[in-house]
Amino acid sequence: MDDASLTNHGSSKASPYHFRPIGEGDLALLARWRTAPHVVEWWGVADGPEELAEDGVVKWIVEFDGRPFAFAQDYDPHAWDNHHFANLPPGSRGIDQFIGEADMLGHGHGTAFVRQHVRCLFAAGAPAVGTDPHPGNARARRAY
Repeated sequence: MDDASLTNHGSSKASPYHFRPIGEGDLALLARWRTAPHVVEWWGVADGPEELAEDGVVKWIVEFDGRPFAFAQDYDPHAWDNHHFANLPPGSRGIDQFIGEADMLGHGHGTAFVRQHVRCLFAAGAPAVGTDPHPGNARARRAY
């Protein structure tokens, strides 16, 4: 599976969640989210502008009913030496995500959009998907 096969993310009229690739116009939004206390707690302080293009990484803005509220990315864990998901079969994807808008926390959005994201990755041919929340991040662990 190549990254190009992941660009249609299966958003449908039946789902209130829409995934779109991040672009230059999203940098200010991502910078704001990356300074939000609930994001900094688990993602740390951003060093600078988000990378828009990284080999093996597909980055998304997640919208709920047209409102951008979260960031998601998926990547090929085999693109890095000794990645902790290296035991997953070839074609697998690793995922990371956060909800940037604090008022969207605690309403089940994380579980719902991660479920949709993973379903799309499986539909694109990924045999497995891995994620690795911090052990102390109870909110993320509940979502998964």
